[in-house]
Amino acid sequence: MDTIIGRGKTARRAYGIDEIALVPGVRTLDPSLADTRWSLGNIEREIPIIASAMDGVVDTKMAVLLSELGALGVLNLEGIQTRYEDPNPILDRITAVGKAEFVGLMQELYAEPIKPQLIELRIQEIQEKGGIAAVSLTPAGAVKYGAIVAQAAADILFVQATVVSTAHLSPEAITPLDLVQLCQEMPIPVVLGNCVTYEVALNLMKTGAAGVLVGIGPGAACTSRGVLGVGVPQATAVADCAAARDDFFQETGKYVPVIADGGIITGGDICKCIACGADAVMIGSPIARSVEAPGRGFHWGMATPSPVLPRGTRISVGSTGTIAEILVGPAKLDDGTHNLLGALKTSMGTLGAKNLKEMQQVEVVIAPSLLTEGKVYQKAQQLGMGK
Repeated sequence: MDTIIGRGKTARRAYGIDEIALVPGVRTLDPSLADTRWSLGNIEREIPIIASAMDGVVDTKMAVLLSELGALGVLNLEGIQTRYEDPNPILDRITAVGKAEFVGLMQELYAEPIKPQLIELRIQEIQEKGGIAAVSLTPAGAVKYGAIVAQAAADILFVQATVVSTAHLSPEAITPLDLVQLCQEMPIPVVLGNCVTYEVALNLMKTGAAGVLVGIGPGAACTSRGVLGVGVPQATAVADCAAARDDFFQETGKYVPVIADGGIITGGDICKCIACGADAVMIGSPIARSVEAPGRGFHWGMATPSPVLPRGTRISVGSTGTIAEILVGPAKLDDGTHNLLGALKTSMGTLGAKNLKEMQQVEVVIAPSLLTEGKVYQKAQQLGMGK
């Protein structure tokens, strides 16, 4: 039911991850029986977690480590890794600069041209060490470098922007990316995003996308909602796009995974996204907290270096453990940011869900009171009062 904002404008209520809770069913099961496997294109993974294509999150080493653990890491092909042969001194500068100078430095560093030979080299480095070479380009980058990615035989291509649609208007002098042609001509699976509505998700699936990313601006390092005012709370966005996936499957027999992207920090967040219909999640800051992350304890947004309208910020996330501890444990922290796979399996056991498809069907309730309870807990922790 729409809510009247004022004369001439109505709005529907949408819900964020923090506003919902999952309801136990009539059965439970041992967490060891929970099957978390999922597939993206021709790639099957045990852990439904993808590390974001951010320079402070994934480099070639991290991509290999995530592959070995059963997850997936996406390398940003328009970032530091493909502009500089040795990215380490550049990453040192990014993490050492003060807040006031940060955006200016980023714009300076990202003005260095992308080098096609480094695109090929990074893909090769990942694959030579046994990793899955999942890589990311913007739509404009896909026009310029898509052929290089195909020639280098990457395993999967993510085409990402703040918002991606199949109906894009532009000046005649600029040739927009033809998503249908891209998906048809690329010899590897193509994931498209980001979107937040049923209609756009369905249209992206019709182009031939192997997966669809859902979420605009909910992440800690992204300021798109503040700068542009654009976004839909993640629980509602995921549920709407999951409905598009199910309808598309009924119509065509092709199942296109929905990947919740942004604002996902804890194991509970992951569980809620899957309960809303996601097949997997894409996370940034939880991975950036690993000691192996290239960000050296910092995390920053993809749009921060924009020379026209920077969107994003650098946040200090610290280093809380190894990437193995964060993904599969054993956990050293009790705040839900370690052993994310264990949290998912335990939640599935508590809810009686044997696999991700059953997890998508569990009962969800609107629980705004949890927001208040969470704030009380956080305040108690700050005051040293314990749980």
